[in-house]
Amino acid sequence: MAELTVNNSDPLAFDADLLVLACTDRELEASSLLDQLDARFEGLIRRAITEERFRARLGQTLIAHSHDRIRARRVALVGLGAADDASARALRVAAGAAARVAGNIGARRVLLAWGPQVEANAATALEAAAEGALLGAYRFDKYLTDERGRPGTITTFALQPPTTVEAASPLARAQVTARAVLRAHDLVNEPAGYMTPTQLARVAREWSDAVGMTTEVFDRAACERLGMGLFLAVARGSSEEPQFIHCVWNPPAAKRRVIIVGKGVTFDSGGLSLKTNDGMLDMKTDMAGAAAVLAAVAAAAEEKLPIEVHALAACTENMPSGSSYKLGDVIRSLDGKTVEINNTDAEGRLTLADALSFALRLRPDVVLDFATLTGACMVALGPNIAGLMSNDDALASAFLAAAERAGEEMWRMPLPPRLAEQLKSDIADLKNTGERWGGALTAGLFLKEFVGKVPWVHVDIAGPSSASKEHGHVAKGGTGFAVGSIVEYLRRVAA
Repeated sequence: MAELTVNNSDPLAFDADLLVLACTDRELEASSLLDQLDARFEGLIRRAITEERFRARLGQTLIAHSHDRIRARRVALVGLGAADDASARALRVAAGAAARVAGNIGARRVLLAWGPQVEANAATALEAAAEGALLGAYRFDKYLTDERGRPGTITTFALQPPTTVEAASPLARAQVTARAVLRAHDLVNEPAGYMTPTQLARVAREWSDAVGMTTEVFDRAACERLGMGLFLAVARGSSEEPQFIHCVWNPPAAKRRVIIVGKGVTFDSGGLSLKTNDGMLDMKTDMAGAAAVLAAVAAAAEEKLPIEVHALAACTENMPSGSSYKLGDVIRSLDGKTVEINNTDAEGRLTLADALSFALRLRPDVVLDFATLTGACMVALGPNIAGLMSNDDALASAFLAAAERAGEEMWRMPLPPRLAEQLKSDIADLKNTGERWGGALTAGLFLKEFVGKVPWVHVDIAGPSSASKEHGHVAKGGTGFAVGSIVEYLRRVAA
C-alpha cells in the first residue's frame, strides 16, 4: 500500500509526478485553485476543459502535461459530479479514479486536492479520500506475464483537504478498511482451482496469526458429528474437502458479541441443477460473502475493537457427480429442521442455514449474514445495489447507516409472511426454494427460519460482489463489497 500523507502547503508547489484536482460541475465555473492552475497554464486548462468536453461527471478525468509550469510533471482533473451531490462517497470515487490514472501513467508521487464544496465532515472526507486512493491503486496481476503484470508504481499519495484537519485517526482508519477490502479482493479474484475451501481455511489461519485472533476449522468428520446435514449435502458432489471456518476476535471485557456469517461456496456449478456455461463463468466469486466476513473480523482484531466478533464460513464447492445430493432428497439441518431439495442450485441458503444455527449456539447479541445468494436480487436492484432483509428494524437501520458512511449502496427489502407459503413441503418442514417471483425474498424467508428471535440482518450481495468494469475506487472483478460496511458497523457498536 502507498504511504498516505497530508499536504497543507501550496499544491502548485508540491513536487509530484501527478497533481489531481477533484472538482464539481460548479467549480468548473469558479474555483480559486482551478483559476490559479489555469493562470499558470496561460488558459490552456480551461481550453482543454471545453475542447475535451470535461463536465466533472463523477469519476471523469482529464490529463495534461505541465511542461514545467508547476512542480508536478502532470496535472489531472477528476469529476466529483454535481455540486449538490458532492459527498464523501463521491470523493471516495474520485480519489479512486485519481489513483487509477496515476497507476496508468506510472506516477510514483501523487497529490489530490479538493475544494470546500464536498459536503462532509472534514475528517470523514479525508478518510473517504484516503480509502479511495488506496483501493483505486489495486490491481490483480498475479497471473499476468506480459507488460500488464508490472508492479504498481505509487509510493506516496498526498491528500490536500480545503481546511486543516487532524489526520492521524482518519488515515489510520482508512488504511485498516482498505487493507480489509483488498484482502477480500484477492480472495474473490483467485481462480476457484486455487481458492478451494482448504486454501481459504489456510488463509484464514494466516490472517488469524497475524492479527491475534483464534481460528478453528471443522473438517467433514467434525461437521458430521455436529449434525450439519445441509452443509454436507452441498459438499457431497465435490472431491474438494469442505471446511467450516470459525474465526474469533475476543478482547478482554468485550461489550457485545456480534456474529458475521458469509456464504463460502468457492465454486458453484449448480450441482445436478447445472448452470449454463455463461452462468458458471463468474462462479468463483460465490464465496464473496465468506471473503467479506473473514476480512472484516481481521480488521476488527487489527483495530483491537472492544467487542467480541465471530466470523463463520461454511466453505465448499457445489459440483455434479454420482455422489451429489439430488432433487427430492430430504436433508436434516443442524437445528433439526428437515428440508426437501427442489433445486440443487439453491445451495447457498443450505450452507448458511447450518452456519446460522451454529451462530445461535454462540449466544450472539446480533447476527449478520452476507451472501451472493440470488439472481433475483440483481433483477430487482441491478448490479450495484445489495438487498438487505431483517427481522429487527433498529438493527436494519443501524447497518444501513454504516453502509451509507462506507459508500456502499444497499436497499431494504421486505420479508412478507405470505410468501413463506411457497416454502412449505408435503414431506418435510421446508422446501429450499419457492416460486420464481419474489425469489430474493423467499431466500431471505428461508434463512429467517434458522435465526429464531435473535436480531438478524441478511444482505444479498449477488450484484455488487463483482464488477464487469472499473469505476472510481472499484476495480473490475471481485469488489470486496460489504467489507467496508461491516467494519464501519463494528466500529459503531464498539463506540
